Amino acid sequence: MTAQTGQIAKVRLGTDGPEVGVQGLGCMGMSFAYGPTDADEARATLERALDLGVTLYDTADAYAAGENEQFLSPFFKAHRDEVVIATKFALAVDPDDPTKRIINNDPAYIRSCVDASLRRLGVDTIDLYYMHRRDPNVPIEETVGVMAELVTAGKVKHLGLSEVTGPELRAAHAVHPIAALQSEWSLFSRDIERGVVPAAAELGVGLVPYSPLGRGFLTGSFVSADKELGEDDFRRQQPRFTGENAAANSALLEPVRTVAAAHGVSLGQIALAWVQQQAQVVDGLTVVPIPGTRKRTRVEENTAATRIELTPAELDLLAPIAAQVAGDRYTDMTFTSAGRE
Repeated sequence: MTAQTGQIAKVRLGTDGPEVGVQGLGCMGMSFAYGPTDADEARATLERALDLGVTLYDTADAYAAGENEQFLSPFFKAHRDEVVIATKFALAVDPDDPTKRIINNDPAYIRSCVDASLRRLGVDTIDLYYMHRRDPNVPIEETVGVMAELVTAGKVKHLGLSEVTGPELRAAHAVHPIAALQSEWSLFSRDIERGVVPAAAELGVGLVPYSPLGRGFLTGSFVSADKELGEDDFRRQQPRFTGENAAANSALLEPVRTVAAAHGVSLGQIALAWVQQQAQVVDGLTVVPIPGTRKRTRVEENTAATRIELTPAELDLLAPIAAQVAGDRYTDMTFTSAGRE
């Protein structure tokens, strides 16, 4: 890994994928899911992240029905040669029930999605285009075949997948090289280590963990979503952050507090350092987490975590946490790789 003074290191996603900062930025919360946002501060956060060497910016057409892509467009156009734009297709909100999601991997739908995203983003090419979720009724080879056509057409540079199993990743990679696999991975969510992580390492596919901070829970910023967060906060729908589950899971943060105190850093920085360090734990694996934030102070804190080195004893202390977590990541886990393994 290489880094300029004051900036985070750089790595390559996939064998022939884009070079990016070793930590990216999840942009969903700037428009969607986590309650009200300060647009000016969010824009300043994008700029500050770039100053610190963050070059991978993650969005999706599903985030506020395309509004997140539109919000990011001016920043992307102003820094087109400096940033790697990642967006996604296949997931939409059910218009009749905003708590439900619709998955669509239909070829015609994919082609329409990429054109719509390009328009909203205001660019000619998407650097990294993900299948957001998989419809198991559509062969993944067919979906990736259509995505490969987008590369040939010059609309997309590199392909990514989100929440697929190890066998699904291998089948997809056989059709067209996959640069990155995005799945939830954190001290609280380690199901991908069973099959997905080994497959990614074997194939040379970069791992892009989303929610590496457990949607903020691992930072200690809230305990009970239903009691502390606003009505429009999407975490109120997630089983592990409400009721008795939330109280039980909050107690699991004690080892994180112990390690954070030893380093003189925040809980969130330890959680991020753990994810970053999996690149050293698993031979041949590239790891680029995308913690989401809307504040400059947080992106400064998050990027600083890339320079924290946890000892083997500290890794051992943190290792048992995930197995004790109460509640699933989502109410409906069929949308995840774990739900199909």
